[in-house]
Amino acid sequence: MVLTGCAENTEGDSTEVPKVSVEQVDALAATVPDKIKQAGKLVVGVNVPYQPNEYKDANGEIVGFDVDLFDAVATTLGLEVDYVESSFEKIIPAIQAGTYDVGMSSITDSREREKQVDFTTYFSAGIQWAKQTGATIDPNNACGKKVAVQATTVEHTDEIPAKSAQCVAEGKPPIDMKAFDEQSAATNALVLGQVDAMSADSPVTAYAIKQSEGKIEPAGPLFDSAPYGWAVQKGSPLAVSLQQALQHLIDNGKYGEITTNWGVQEGQIKTSVINGAVS
Repeated sequence: MVLTGCAENTEGDSTEVPKVSVEQVDALAATVPDKIKQAGKLVVGVNVPYQPNEYKDANGEIVGFDVDLFDAVATTLGLEVDYVESSFEKIIPAIQAGTYDVGMSSITDSREREKQVDFTTYFSAGIQWAKQTGATIDPNNACGKKVAVQATTVEHTDEIPAKSAQCVAEGKPPIDMKAFDEQSAATNALVLGQVDAMSADSPVTAYAIKQSEGKIEPAGPLFDSAPYGWAVQKGSPLAVSLQQALQHLIDNGKYGEITTNWGVQEGQIKTSVINGAVS
């Protein structure tokens, strides 16, 4: 039962992180598209659990670093937020269909995704591997190893397939990638020794290591840093509204307070941009 705790603590976590107080800025609120302004809220698609970015607390409320930051942006724009739980792979199609106004789920802003939606960048995350404490594994030479990832993430679609293909090209066995619907299951597989390693975004891996109580540890350094972005429909002026509101919070220090409260300050950005993909 002790070993299964790592998965369970991604939901029902009672850790309280203080909210940072922000105020509406009328000039920025005026930039919001009329349809959203009239509704008075943003409908946001989010996938949980992906702690500490977005997950459910002990009361079943969706909380996390992403939530606190987006709440602050919405308040700056004079809006409320309606978070709607969704599977990760359905978020972008739902934005394209107009079901959600925004996709907020630690989504890496990539050139491929920019063909479908626009992004307002808000954070810089890298990839970080983890392994069982005391084990030996090299993220750059994991041929034949079992590696857990969350389905549809960059690690699943790009990183591990590319490394596995390199293994095959060198005449070595491919990486045995194990994709899970939820990050908590990928983490738990590592804790239980069902896989040799786990690959996830740096804040997620760092938090999983912290919560594992010494059962898992980093495997190599952070690499391939890329921006997270809030996704909106292509061409939507909402992207600019979000960008200007976030830049306001960066400039007045509130953004720094929020990232520090969640222990993810290493991923702070100084300037928010529209479509800032690096690959």
